[in-house]
Amino acid sequence: MDILISNSSGVPLYEQIEEQIKSQIMTGELEEGDALPSMRVLAKELKISIITTKRAYEDLERDGFIYSVTGKGSFVKGINSDIVKENMMFAIQELLESAVDKAALGRITLDELQEMLCLLYEEKNR
Repeated sequence: MDILISNSSGVPLYEQIEEQIKSQIMTGELEEGDALPSMRVLAKELKISIITTKRAYEDLERDGFIYSVTGKGSFVKGINSDIVKENMMFAIQELLESAVDKAALGRITLDELQEMLCLLYEEKNR
């Protein structure tokens, strides 16, 4: 499992870990039943606090991506893609609401906003 973190990104480390693990689960790189490194091992590999990895794993478990077995570790949970998609849609909606608010403040038209979104989407999907 490859996880890269950046201290200069402005995104909390635990969120970077969560997003990368979620992405690996969603793309099938990590499959149902796969064991994750222990919190301690991951913290050591990334040279971060175990508290940070604990927070990431707790959030992933709360969101239904992993499950933990006492004394055995954390494992990838079988995910319902419809539920995951619904959760993603909700998160995207919240982000878009914020973008629309900023666009309104900056007097950016809907056409300009749509053009920006299309360009960003195309750039990410190359």
